[in-house]
Amino acid sequence: MRFSGSYVALVTPFTKRGGIDEVTLRRLVRSHLRAGTAGLVPCGSTGEAATLTHEEYRRVIEIVLEESRGLLPVIAGVGTNATAKAVELAREAESLGADALLVLAPYYNKPTQEGLYQHFRAVARNTRLPVVVYNIPGRAAVNILPKTILRIAKDCSNVVAVKEASGNVDQVSEIVAGAAKGFAVLSGDDSLTVPMMAVGAVGVISVVANVMPRETAAMCAAALAGDFKKARGLHLKLFPLVKALFVETNPIPVKAALEMMGLCGGTPRLPLTALTAASRPFLRRELAARGLL
Repeated sequence: MRFSGSYVALVTPFTKRGGIDEVTLRRLVRSHLRAGTAGLVPCGSTGEAATLTHEEYRRVIEIVLEESRGLLPVIAGVGTNATAKAVELAREAESLGADALLVLAPYYNKPTQEGLYQHFRAVARNTRLPVVVYNIPGRAAVNILPKTILRIAKDCSNVVAVKEASGNVDQVSEIVAGAAKGFAVLSGDDSLTVPMMAVGAVGVISVVANVMPRETAAMCAAALAGDFKKARGLHLKLFPLVKALFVETNPIPVKAALEMMGLCGGTPRLPLTALTAASRPFLRRELAARGLL
């Protein structure tokens, strides 16, 4: 499985009673089948995986797989700070039929670089699926250094990509320069996708693709084709919206945006709360400017 293009970090819609809104989730998946999205990533940070029960985690992946019908790859999020539990989730996602895994760096524990290496090696050795390392220091409180990512990829043949959300383009350059052919770097920061692709990243796992999937896919396609003039233009069109989608903690604004667009309920689960009244005009203005309201 080769990774490139725009993968959407899917939101998890909830009903007014607080359960999974299965009808809306199916509709969102179908919309990406038509929009040029390269793949679906349920149960990540944007999907509020940390607040899902085990049964809900399974059900979200099942629904996404059912609706995608094999037409788009499904990369299931595996996010936990216990290695043994991460192994269990990886095995479960594989048994459900996921095509690949997005494995988060353990949060809160603050492992050393050796601990990070051992964590990802343990998960990789217990699944046959391709593994995407998810490096997001802002949430995990630890940065997986390039030399550690390269060591993991060298020693684990099924670790085939990294979602880089460190916000550091130098780090991306180090990984691209040192990685074996075929190892993919995917942006984890929508605002840095084109800069990262300019130094060798091949796509993004995107929040803004929930709102503007065609444009995000087109931006990645242009960059992959070497047309950075077009990619830059699309980036600059998306950039103000990207800033609005991160005006508060993700996925608070993107769920509010989807609600404003009539696509999804906008309330996240506690401890996240609804978008504040102070932020709503800014977000609404950026959506309206792009004809989304």
